[in-house]
Amino acid sequence: MGGVKKKSMASMEKSQGSEETPQGDAAQTKGKKTKEKSAPQQKKQFSFLPPKMSDADLLKSLIPLKAITLYSAARALGVNASVANVVLRDLEAKGSLKRAGGFSGHGVWAKV
Repeated sequence: MGGVKKKSMASMEKSQGSEETPQGDAAQTKGKKTKEKSAPQQKKQFSFLPPKMSDADLLKSLIPLKAITLYSAARALGVNASVANVVLRDLEAKGSLKRAGGFSGHGVWAKV
């Protein structure tokens, strides 16, 4: 089926020529630029900016919702879904909300 194709004569000559010449040859490296390794970059730490509201204000804006889901909370709070997820899990940890249902990462919360 598949396999390595036979190289043309010109490519075989090029590969033989590169094997025979030493790598320290000035004529070989004359036209090539050498790559300098840079220092490894540090990982960026992303932080989110939660809404500047108290827990009572957050609950007050979530109470009118029929079902408190991730995306409905994001719309109500005016933030993106990742921030809303952190807020909902924080309120759940504090005991202000409880998880009422949902599956596969799509939770539904209810007020305690």
